[in-house]
Amino acid sequence: MRTIKEPEIRKGEILDAAEKLFATKGYEAATVNDILDVVQIAKGTFYYHFKSKEDVLDGIVKRQIDAGLEKAQAIAADPRLSIEEKLLSVILAQKPQEPVQEEILPVLHEPANALLHQKIISEYVIRLSPILAKIVQEGITQKIFNTPYPQEITEIILTAGLVIFDAAYFQWTQEEQAQRISAFVYTMECLTGAKQGSLMQLSRMFSKDTEKINQLG
Repeated sequence: MRTIKEPEIRKGEILDAAEKLFATKGYEAATVNDILDVVQIAKGTFYYHFKSKEDVLDGIVKRQIDAGLEKAQAIAADPRLSIEEKLLSVILAQKPQEPVQEEILPVLHEPANALLHQKIISEYVIRLSPILAKIVQEGITQKIFNTPYPQEITEIILTAGLVIFDAAYFQWTQEEQAQRISAFVYTMECLTGAKQGSLMQLSRMFSKDTEKINQLG
């Protein structure tokens, strides 16, 4: 007898299967039929939830953004962390952690997916900036930061970070990347009005101990 599942559960199963397939088989090689075989559903069920394989990719990306935001909110609410740690941790926690996320990145860089890529950057800035702005505002209250534009500077920081470190736009060498990370953190200090070197010090600590970022939240 066929099991009838709640739409959101079924949709999640399709996304789970597609994530694994994209990671193991590659996005281009994976087909809708491959997804159907894994989830064991009819084509009609698939197209009830998604218009195409590209639509599935969109769903996976949105789910990853949601997961990143959930982690960001947990970090922002963590009383064990200093304001500076929260600010840097929220930004660094958005880095892809799973193999499937690394697999999807090159797909997003393809010309055909340019619109989706832009949409992701825009959604990240719109949804993540209020969390960062709240952290900056706390820093202002505690006299750690000094800026009249907490929301606006977080939008600038996020947009700059998402573009300058995006392999679709720039292919930095390891040395060039390190220089730009230092410049990025320095820019954050200037925009937030933080004490010079305070974020840079933490940035170096985090780069030596990336496990700390993954454990936060």
